[in-house]
Amino acid sequence: MTARRPRAVVVGAGIAGLATALRLHRAGWEALVIERTPSRRSGGYAVTFAGPGYDAAERMGILPELAERHITPDRMDYVRPDGRTRFSVPGPTVRAMVGDRSLNILRGDIEDVLYRAVTTRAADTVRIRFGTTIAGVRQDPDGVDVTLQDGTVERADLLVGADGLHSTTRRLVVGPEDDLRLDLNHMAGVFTLDRLPDGVEPGVTASLTDTGRTLAVVSLGADRAVAFFGYRTDRPMAELADGPQVALPRAYGDLGWVAPQVLDQLTRAESVYFDTVSQMVLDRWSRGRVVLLGDAAWCVTLFAGYGSSLAVAGADALGAALERHPADLATALREWEAEIRPEAERKQKLGRQVKGLYAPADRFGLWVRDLPLRLASFRPVSALLQRRLQLTS
Repeated sequence: MTARRPRAVVVGAGIAGLATALRLHRAGWEALVIERTPSRRSGGYAVTFAGPGYDAAERMGILPELAERHITPDRMDYVRPDGRTRFSVPGPTVRAMVGDRSLNILRGDIEDVLYRAVTTRAADTVRIRFGTTIAGVRQDPDGVDVTLQDGTVERADLLVGADGLHSTTRRLVVGPEDDLRLDLNHMAGVFTLDRLPDGVEPGVTASLTDTGRTLAVVSLGADRAVAFFGYRTDRPMAELADGPQVALPRAYGDLGWVAPQVLDQLTRAESVYFDTVSQMVLDRWSRGRVVLLGDAAWCVTLFAGYGSSLAVAGADALGAALERHPADLATALREWEAEIRPEAERKQKLGRQVKGLYAPADRFGLWVRDLPLRLASFRPVSALLQRRLQLTS
């Protein structure tokens, strides 16, 4: 008689949820992934994928596919409102600064690689259901009943809340978001451009930082480009409620450079990421047979730059803990959190420390932020950095 596979319901088909489903498959589990949106999302901002997530991706067998999506800019231009270049950092220097065991990659590309891996390598044990989400949770000593929006009830051994910063799973099991969210008083917006704005060269990443706001255009070649917005605000939840179609033109309408061209494309964008830059602060990440993972649990923010890496590392560590303790879920979750929490808290602290450099509030702050990059733009310094970083990476 074949032993029953343990079963998990995973809420969220983003990086954290898909990585969890893939790793649970390897651990011998079945998984149902549920996603609120009717179809997969695309795009997203560029992230640094390194550290524990890079190592986890290598163990999970997806590193080669991720490496194929690595963004290698020919140059990084920092421009003025009139479009003139303030300074540039050459591509070889940028690549040397990234290092060998590190990728610069779009969040959407990480999701795409994970989705392809789940639907090919794990198709026999993982199902993905779009267009619904969690509506209720009831636990007992033997399992957890997950009620979905359509009224169906899924019985599982484990419920994984990987549904992001505004997690419904967390709200149902832990409590209101407002009691747990630490806002860093910034907003971020990202969408894919249907054409490269005039004045931005193919293969170049160009950005303009004015007082309290940044606009970047990341060119990914002749036919792909992404616009990134980040700005300060003392009313983040009100900005979120207004939505990107109102908030972004209000914040960037007078910026200059390519802002008018980019905002014109905003009206035609199929999908726009727009959210507060916030962290989640929880005393523990699991309650019985429910565990939170990724942004739903910690959200280090884009200031720290390791959110995607920690999501994949957290999924890998969860699978390993469940393998070590197949009959003791409580011990598995306790060991998993003890392993991941120190790194998540370090990155959260880093995010709080560097938030002032993201969109500096004054000209002096901008000068301080840009000084290392300006130095890297000088040819002798650039050559030295390339040699030193290649030797030590």
